[in-house]
Amino acid sequence: MVVSPELADVLSAIMRRIRGTAAGVPLVVSYDKNERVYNPPMPLLFQWPCRLENRAVGETSLRKYLDDALAAIGVKDASGHALRYTFHDFRRIFITDAIMHGMPPHIAQLVAGHRDINTTMGYKAVYPEEVINGHRAFITRRRALRPAAEYRVPTDEEWAAFLGHFERRRVALGDCGRSYDTPCIHEHSCLRCPLLRPDPAQRPRLAEICGNLTARIAEAEAARWLGEAEGLKVSLAGARDKLAQMDQIAARRSAAVHLGMPAFADAAGRTVTTPGSLPPGQETR
Repeated sequence: MVVSPELADVLSAIMRRIRGTAAGVPLVVSYDKNERVYNPPMPLLFQWPCRLENRAVGETSLRKYLDDALAAIGVKDASGHALRYTFHDFRRIFITDAIMHGMPPHIAQLVAGHRDINTTMGYKAVYPEEVINGHRAFITRRRALRPAAEYRVPTDEEWAAFLGHFERRRVALGDCGRSYDTPCIHEHSCLRCPLLRPDPAQRPRLAEICGNLTARIAEAEAARWLGEAEGLKVSLAGARDKLAQMDQIAARRSAAVHLGMPAFADAAGRTVTTPGSLPPGQETR
């Protein structure tokens, strides 16, 4: 979790207090008032010792602690009234602070557990320009901490090697999808390799290969070359799998996607009214 040093110090103090002499934070059971069920034992930070066991601090007590803390520090809103916080406000404060200090919005989305990044952007109380400036400042600080050699201009030989890697990824039946600057770990047996991205245009060639493999398997079995026949059967299974992938790719490319045709009222952003529906004296002449 990315937190400020001050918050990390507070969390460490809480963990030391509730952990005591134990190796980890004790597991306690809490009650979910919304679902009306008891949650499984979890290492909650808000817990207190009661007799011989630890219990979770209730929501009512937590709200009282928060109100007492705000009253003690004298925080007031713009109208002069005592400031009140809800538990959910701290999610918004955390996301706003994280994005303002350079955390990319998609990383903040994962930390917050949102499915849609628009939900995360709705949580933060900053403008897009401030987000961009904060992210640029984060990148500048990161580059200052990393070796300058990582950001140098590549040489002509390095650039040629980079382009050559992608040129060598083109094979007879499609494209090789292995990562950059990694060798072929399948000894260039593309029919068996799951990283081969088959090209539907090469389907006749692959069908011919399947026929050739079938003939070679029959020859090997007739000559009792059982090891050779076993290897050829593995290649034949891979070739048939690539044929099925080619058919799926061709079907997706040929399938039409209906985007719909908007009505004129939707496109113009207005509703159509008939002359008789307007009050007298407001009809168009």
